[in-house]
Amino acid sequence: MILTAAILILISGLIFPGIIGKVKAKIVGRKGPGFFQPVYDIVRLFRKGSVYSTTTSYIFRLSPLIYFATIFTALFFLPFFNQKGVFSFEGDFVVFAYLFALGRFMMIIAALDTGSGFEGMGANREALFSMIVEPAFFILMGSLALITDHISFYELFVNLHFGSNLSVLVTLIGTYLLIQIAMVENSRVPVDDPKTHLELTMIHEVMILDYSGFDLALIQLANLFKFSIYGALIANFVLPATMPFYLLVLGFLAVEIVFAVIVGLLESFRARNKMNKNPQWIISLSAIAVLVFIAVLILIERM
Repeated sequence: MILTAAILILISGLIFPGIIGKVKAKIVGRKGPGFFQPVYDIVRLFRKGSVYSTTTSYIFRLSPLIYFATIFTALFFLPFFNQKGVFSFEGDFVVFAYLFALGRFMMIIAALDTGSGFEGMGANREALFSMIVEPAFFILMGSLALITDHISFYELFVNLHFGSNLSVLVTLIGTYLLIQIAMVENSRVPVDDPKTHLELTMIHEVMILDYSGFDLALIQLANLFKFSIYGALIANFVLPATMPFYLLVLGFLAVEIVFAVIVGLLESFRARNKMNKNPQWIISLSAIAVLVFIAVLILIERM
């Protein structure tokens, strides 16, 4: 089934926040909200109307739809191990990355469109952090391209797995990078805290303060899918494509669940960075990606 990856991403995206919430609640000894409470909240928002400030333009109203559309389109680029994604071509990971960038750009200019100083401050931080995290993703993908001699998601992951201690190290570091990039892209701890209500320290949440109802539901739903998309990348990265189909499905879901548990653990035991320390921390991800690149050069005997 060519839509296998897309269907599993949509399913795992809906359960992802529930797992994170349960993990964080158990660690602090609370019962916590219901497993599907985040989904219920989004459904409730879909039933409500949207309220718009008189200072906003059509950009503010259009941005949530474009943001959701870019995330929803991006998931069709991901392969399901030995099955190509709906959209598969050479260099497709570049289009994938810039679909995310387009959605992010629309949310940034929508925040500026409100005329709010707080939302403009959040947009500024979002633009900076997304700009300096992109090199880490592209260096990692470039390293995989060197290993496999291919430049599409499908070919990268199908030809990735081979026996070598160094290749295991590349897989482990690559998985770590994808987890940390996902935390930055989704504005989570240690870069941002979605539970904070102090505008001076907020990033993503302060950008969407003026949204309500249907528009806010689209934004929150897109964020759920974005997390599970990164989980799908990690699953393709760590699981061999030669496994039987049913094991691949179970393995895919297991990786998504483990990823959600890891996010819950990180947010429970990890302190949020000071705002002025965030750029240095994000740049360090690119430095680690460069180490992966050097390891790959050694692996293929070009260094």
